[in-house]
Amino acid sequence: MLDSQETSELKNIPSIRKTGVLIVNLGTPDSPSVPDVRKYLREFLMDERVIDIPYLNRWLLINLIIAPFRAPKSAKVYKELWLPEGSPLKIYGYSVEEKLQKALGERFVVKLAMRYQSPSIESALTELRKECFTDIIVIPFFPQYASASTGSVYKLVMETIKDWEVLPELRFVNRFLDHPKFIEGFVNLGKKYMAQRKYDHVVFSYHGLPERQITKGDVTNEQCQFGSCCDVLNHRNQHCYRAQCFETTRLLAKGLGLKEGEYTTCFQSRLGKTPWIKPYTDEIIPQLTAKGVKSVLAFSPSFVADCLETTIEVGDEYKELFEENGGEHWQLVESLNDSDIWIETLVDLVENA
Repeated sequence: MLDSQETSELKNIPSIRKTGVLIVNLGTPDSPSVPDVRKYLREFLMDERVIDIPYLNRWLLINLIIAPFRAPKSAKVYKELWLPEGSPLKIYGYSVEEKLQKALGERFVVKLAMRYQSPSIESALTELRKECFTDIIVIPFFPQYASASTGSVYKLVMETIKDWEVLPELRFVNRFLDHPKFIEGFVNLGKKYMAQRKYDHVVFSYHGLPERQITKGDVTNEQCQFGSCCDVLNHRNQHCYRAQCFETTRLLAKGLGLKEGEYTTCFQSRLGKTPWIKPYTDEIIPQLTAKGVKSVLAFSPSFVADCLETTIEVGDEYKELFEENGGEHWQLVESLNDSDIWIETLVDLVENA
């Protein structure tokens, strides 16, 4: 048995274990200029997990059609979003990096990366490698797992480190859609607006995906029907993005005290002519106004930081669509951004990864 002096001496010996924490969001252009937006779109959309068609078809589609014609339009929208300090996604990202580092302490080193553009995953991992970490925890900032988001981050991380001579223990956070503090954060934000006025309806709008990507992820080949199969999240559909989104809605609705019929789950940002997961947000809005809905509280719970898809698409474009169809008040609930409860969520994800 160790005596008290020996125990005290052991406590003073520095631990050799040190952990790297890689936090990863989707990405943003370096500036709202057309060349930078075009560069971002090409990198993003050429990812085979984002547009999952044969390489040659994808290259022709992106480089000859989407990037040349969409970049000027997207650049105008990014200029509306841009702040004096830069892209909101990157501003919040660096703020979270700093706050999380402070909360975790010196045994951890936190690095921000973007799946597309800068700071890159490769550069962040290169910096972490120099620290001789025992382990690295990777936290993609996507509450619900999807191959095109979380899966893409996993793939690039593993490709980046596969040739390292010394491989640290690698741990991934797969999803956190049901984390109590994640849910509490959005519930608290929603209650803030609900205390100010009464809303006729609540909309939970998630980023969409092509139906074929959901089907490809169904290893049972019998589970996914794009309907009532998403009514309960279980071990057989737990990796279905659509089912995860509906589960997120159920948890948020419970926290907000909403009853069935007082809220809707829908999906935004579809691209191309192939079927995407339904219902579509831009089709739900006219249906709501046709039923006499005059005021809507809108959430975007597939995003943890405000960006083009939240601020512009849900906050501005859907507001305009709602008003064009007779609606009177459309209120976007902001994302968690760099809030204290988001930092608390991340601390728990790191400590219990």
